Amino acid sequence: MGEPEGQKPGGRGVSRRALLIGGGAAAFGTAVFARDDLGRLWWRMPGVVKKRKEGEVDAKGAQWTAASAYNWRRADRPDDYTIDRVIIHVVQGGYATALRVFKDPAHRAATHYVVRKDGHVAQMIRELDVAFHAGDRGYNERSVGIEHEGFVDDKSSFTAAMYASSARLTAGICERYDIPVDRKHIIGHVEVPGTDHTDPGPHWDWDRYLRLVRAARERLEAPGRKA
Repeated sequence: MGEPEGQKPGGRGVSRRALLIGGGAAAFGTAVFARDDLGRLWWRMPGVVKKRKEGEVDAKGAQWTAASAYNWRRADRPDDYTIDRVIIHVVQGGYATALRVFKDPAHRAATHYVVRKDGHVAQMIRELDVAFHAGDRGYNERSVGIEHEGFVDDKSSFTAAMYASSARLTAGICERYDIPVDRKHIIGHVEVPGTDHTDPGPHWDWDRYLRLVRAARERLEAPGRKA
């Protein structure tokens, strides 16, 4: 699930950032960079640090458990990279295993969220930052990754509590970034171009999951109601 930095990036931001930090802004002048692009990237200049609130989560009810800083990249999404995908993963192990490896700087990969069988959610990376989870730089920059406890070849891994909790989580992400609830925008890790991963596997019930996501999003959009 790592993000090979030598790979040609997809999406937006990398070429602009390389030029800006490398002094390209001075060389090419403001004619090269649109005003809004410069505004989005001001904090990437050396010595500028974007303010963060320690332990803040994006999803209501999630527990903050920080991933290693080696497993994600600081960003300012959706201002610098458009978020238009949710990517579903399966750990091939337990919840505790996922948290342990995502805290390991040598792992060089992590998702934004991990969902336990009982529905408990840990947030390990802020949604505004780029998690190294898809194995493709462009997909990392455009997506939020959700890991699920369990095994791709074990249907019993995917409990009703897990489906319901994950669906509420995905509905909230889709609501925040105006992402359509469909199979083009909510995908499995297996569907990332060039991946050798198979998760979430044949036992993940996509029809059931999308029904739950749609229902949760409708509750979010209903006047005076929350999912």
